[in-house]
Amino acid sequence: MTEERVCFTCQRCSQPLALDDSFSNISEHEKAELNLPLHSNTDVDLESQMTSFDNYVHPFRLSESGNGVNGFLLISDEEDDTSLPSHKARIYTHLFDAISGNSNIDHPLCEECADYMMEIMEQEIEMKQTDLKDYEEYLKRLENDKKELKLGDLEKELAELKAQEARFLEELESINKEEQELKKAIAEQKEFADQLEKNEKKYYKEHAKHSRDLMRIEDDARSLQNSMNFTSTHLEKLKNTNVFNSTFHIWHKGHFGTINNFCLGRLPLVPVAWSEINAAWGQAALLLSALARKINLTFDRYRVVPFGNHSRIEVIGKQQELPLYGNGGVRYLWDTKFDSAMVAFLDCVQQFQDELAKQGKPFVFPYRIHSTKGKIEDNGICYSIKFAYNRDKNWNRAVVLMFTNLTWLSGYVNSKYLDEPIYLEPKKEEF
Repeated sequence: MTEERVCFTCQRCSQPLALDDSFSNISEHEKAELNLPLHSNTDVDLESQMTSFDNYVHPFRLSESGNGVNGFLLISDEEDDTSLPSHKARIYTHLFDAISGNSNIDHPLCEECADYMMEIMEQEIEMKQTDLKDYEEYLKRLENDKKELKLGDLEKELAELKAQEARFLEELESINKEEQELKKAIAEQKEFADQLEKNEKKYYKEHAKHSRDLMRIEDDARSLQNSMNFTSTHLEKLKNTNVFNSTFHIWHKGHFGTINNFCLGRLPLVPVAWSEINAAWGQAALLLSALARKINLTFDRYRVVPFGNHSRIEVIGKQQELPLYGNGGVRYLWDTKFDSAMVAFLDCVQQFQDELAKQGKPFVFPYRIHSTKGKIEDNGICYSIKFAYNRDKNWNRAVVLMFTNLTWLSGYVNSKYLDEPIYLEPKKEEF
């Protein structure tokens, strides 16, 4: 069951009312006092007296419109709502029924209409006091005249009154004819007024519906604005994020360099599985290819083909493939193609520095690369990238220095080429 909203409206202007929560806390004793008559004179029809004021608007009565409880207009999301949805609403209903039943004015009223009704009643009191004063003066004058009048004067006055009565009877007959004509005109006007009342009820109903729709739309607009603010903040955060560092996380694990948690290197006492080394080279090849596409670099002599743990480097013009992976074996009987692939990879890294210099964006690696020799220099000491005929400690150091250069390169490219797209996968024609 869905929860329905109940709204009380002013019985004079039909505007929605916001009721105070204290209405739901009225004790039984207070309810009994509200059921007592407000005044003893029930013959005075304030509602008929107020018709003399031009600005008076008849209150809505649900008994007349067929909507349920007297004295209220219930507005909900459904077309016909004949039940009160909550205990609090029933308390409000009994309260307003008690007040309306003890007076000639329907409740509830908004503050403006209540003030207007108070003003009407004060004017009525002033009028009654004025009439009472006139009646007292007239009565006093009659009593004084009664003492002074003589019989002859009374007979003369009686004759005048009879003649006046005859004239009044003639006028009464004429007035009766006019009354019939007026009744006919009133019937026509009443029919017209009924139609206007129906249109007015329809208008207020549509107005209440549009008001609810407006509130919902405003809530949706605020929600969308909050979403836009959150999205803008998140977008700004993403713009300031180094996508290469996020995608290819280069770090270290002990003495080994790592890329996306894959170790690349070997030590005598800490062997690393060749499957992990091959996966690390595949990630490095994918990073190098993405950086090259970012700055529109085409490598001389080589083409880097990232292919997971079976990545390779193709030698342009020789139809030769250099595997960037291994499977173990005796070091000195190792196939030299693996060493050639790593030297070619280091040469491609060096080509970035040359290409950035041509584009007017000078960049220098923290560790100098001797691409023709396949070595990286650190504090005057050169470490070979080749695996065969090399010590594990030196090869591991060369790999760590290469990863450091790649970290610097990815940060520089990301900061200088923010508005250009990034491609992580090679084009089909490169296979």
